[in-house]
Amino acid sequence: MTETGVSTKAIEEEVKKFILKNNAKPAFLGYRGYPAALCVSVNEEVVHGIPLKQKKLRKGDIVSYDVGVEMNGFCGDLAVTVPVEEVPPVSKRLMEVTKKALLLGVEQAKPGNRLGDIGAAIQNFVEKNGFQVVRDFVGHCIGRKIHEEPQIPNIGIAGTGLKLKAGMVMAIEPMVNEGTFAVRVLSDNWTVVTLDGKRSAHFEYTVAILSDGPEILSE
Repeated sequence: MTETGVSTKAIEEEVKKFILKNNAKPAFLGYRGYPAALCVSVNEEVVHGIPLKQKKLRKGDIVSYDVGVEMNGFCGDLAVTVPVEEVPPVSKRLMEVTKKALLLGVEQAKPGNRLGDIGAAIQNFVEKNGFQVVRDFVGHCIGRKIHEEPQIPNIGIAGTGLKLKAGMVMAIEPMVNEGTFAVRVLSDNWTVVTLDGKRSAHFEYTVAILSDGPEILSE
């Protein structure tokens, strides 16, 4: 449904319908008062964009979808950023770099590594490619609840922080900005936007740390 003229609310309604049809529960709906089953963030919106009937996608937009689902007592979390038809080259590269940064972070999620190894892998790759990592919002562990401790920063120093162990499950989710890493929250108290109005991309996987390394559970 990511096409010109479609409202972000229509997309959210389809996602909600799909979740319920599969005997699952939208983990975001009602969470701390959030009013929807899906976060839809467009262009300069970083995360937590509220779907609206009057907000319609336009050619050249980039759109981040973030969804959480609860099923059989456990939660999963996933985010992707996609283009609406053709997008500017810098937007395409922003999305590619953000997804690659996520995969590099996932590679570090293995027993014996440190929390800082994940953040360092993400930050170093992003900054090497001329973009900036959002500091104010981070990943998180996940299980019976959608958000559990510890938090998973997308910046860090390799070899520092909590030691990772087999059995941990985490949502790793770099948010990467075309310009400054600084952000602000709009008056709806949810939608986070870049401070300079430039675009942002967001990718997220739920990842289990096994004895032999990471396994992606949501992709």
